[in-house]
Amino acid sequence: GVGIEIATSKDGVVMVSDVEPNSPAQKAGLLPLDLFVEGDGFKFDKSSTPDDVAMKLRGPEGSKVGITVLRNGETKDFIVTRQPIKVTSVRSYVKNNLGVIRIKSFSGTTAETVKETYQDLMKKGAKKVVFDLRSNPGGLLPGGVETAGLFLEANKPVVFVVSNKGVVDSQETFKNGIDTETPLVILVDHNTASAAEVFTAALKENDRATVVGEQTFGKGIIQTIRPLSDNNGGVAVTVARYETPRHNDINKAGIPVDKATDVECPKDNAFVCLPPNV
Repeated sequence: GVGIEIATSKDGVVMVSDVEPNSPAQKAGLLPLDLFVEGDGFKFDKSSTPDDVAMKLRGPEGSKVGITVLRNGETKDFIVTRQPIKVTSVRSYVKNNLGVIRIKSFSGTTAETVKETYQDLMKKGAKKVVFDLRSNPGGLLPGGVETAGLFLEANKPVVFVVSNKGVVDSQETFKNGIDTETPLVILVDHNTASAAEVFTAALKENDRATVVGEQTFGKGIIQTIRPLSDNNGGVAVTVARYETPRHNDINKAGIPVDKATDVECPKDNAFVCLPPNV
């Protein structure tokens, strides 16, 4: 790959939402908020998805890919050499006693990584922590559930998974988390989805965090692909849906924020997005 995170702008155009440090994309000069015009000779439009763009940018190690973007009304062309990319899914920084943990997606190791990162921020003097989940598409549900549990008291509901037959799997915390008192803020945008929404709702509806930014994406279903006959592809079948601790169905609705704010500050400087007195 080339080392970029891809998302959709408010206008429905696929854009660069983040650039991995020391990646081929960063060395070539691509920047967050660049809008994709063309990749590997293929022109993109408003019907293009992040997956469409990603497919064109991936390729064999050492091969080159041409990328055209729109930046501040001007088109810019880049030739980028593809390399293996090691994505840092959890990053952190601290300033004036305010710590930030950016989570790009949730996996089976996210909770442990966040725990270590959080404790490190506390040692550096953080008195409040912001979780930056902008453009986090979700990832693995258990990762979101376990990470939320780090900051909740025992016996708190995290998520209800309701099967298409109506069977409810109630997932709650079994013990107190590592910190149930330090003020928390969650920064989200319209690309925050799925397991990231589960994490957000768990802390918001248990009165553990203030949510700022803009309404989230609204992906609250679990799907599986059922193959069609004669190898004619498959069809997505919904097998379950998520409900928040207060039994809200977030699918296609998203999670409303407590305070609306700008979400287009740099991914390495979430402080700029935060409203006063949060």
